[in-house]
Amino acid sequence: MGSGRRTDPPDESAPRADGSGHGVPEGQAPEEYGDHRGRGDHDDHGHDHRSRWPLVAAAGAAGLYGGVAITIFGTETGLAPPLLGVALAVVGTVVLLAGVAGWVEQAFLAPARDAQGNPSSRASYVSTTLLFLGTDVSTFGALFVYYFFVRIGTWPPAELPPLLGSLVVVNTAILIASSITFHYAHEALEDGNRGRFLGLLGTTLALGLVFLAGQVYEYYEFVAAEGFTLSSGVFGSAFFGLTGLHGLHVALGVGGIAVLCWRAVRGHYGPERDTSVATVSLYWHFVDVVWLFLVVVLYVGASM
Repeated sequence: MGSGRRTDPPDESAPRADGSGHGVPEGQAPEEYGDHRGRGDHDDHGHDHRSRWPLVAAAGAAGLYGGVAITIFGTETGLAPPLLGVALAVVGTVVLLAGVAGWVEQAFLAPARDAQGNPSSRASYVSTTLLFLGTDVSTFGALFVYYFFVRIGTWPPAELPPLLGSLVVVNTAILIASSITFHYAHEALEDGNRGRFLGLLGTTLALGLVFLAGQVYEYYEFVAAEGFTLSSGVFGSAFFGLTGLHGLHVALGVGGIAVLCWRAVRGHYGPERDTSVATVSLYWHFVDVVWLFLVVVLYVGASM
């Protein structure tokens, strides 16, 4: 018998932070394991995970959309004070941003700080993201229906500006490239190639920022050089409504990717710790598909 202390092997049957008998490395977020281990979306007391922040964000978005609509309606008809719409849009924007910030904090940042936090199901996060994207299809669909209704009338409208140009082509290529880099970043993570994952994820973030800058420049050209604005007839409201809504989604996606980069640099992800990466990538690919449809229908279709 030696005089030193004997170190017993770790008890593999003891419950761990990921809720399935598998240890979570120090500093890792347990929600990233999820259904890789087959665990349901319940905490240690058997309660479902719930969040009020998606509802807050939805209420803010409703206020933003409603405020813009009232502003346009009041400006064109005089039946409602435009300032009321502006105020509602501002309040809605603040509430929307607060809801998104709370959602990101609860779903992404808090688990990263608490390595012993409650387990969450990867499948639950992914399915919830898909449900959210399904509702987003309805939101975009409503604006596309409005645009198609506009196309039934006299075409082209007098306020139609030159839409097709090199900027649209370049911006489209940038967004497609960002979707490709995100896809291969996720693959690199699953292969355990941390350096490649960080590089491609950072490239995706940079491409998203460049796309936003390109859209801002396009708006500047339309407004300053062409005099084409949101109030330039029915086509103007359809164009800026659709492209503005898409730009808002891209901005939110860029924010999500920035959070991923922040966590990735701190080593929060691995081959079996990719829940956040999977959900944000689904959102980003959705945004890219919507843009392609928007270019075909709005930019190319309107010019034909």
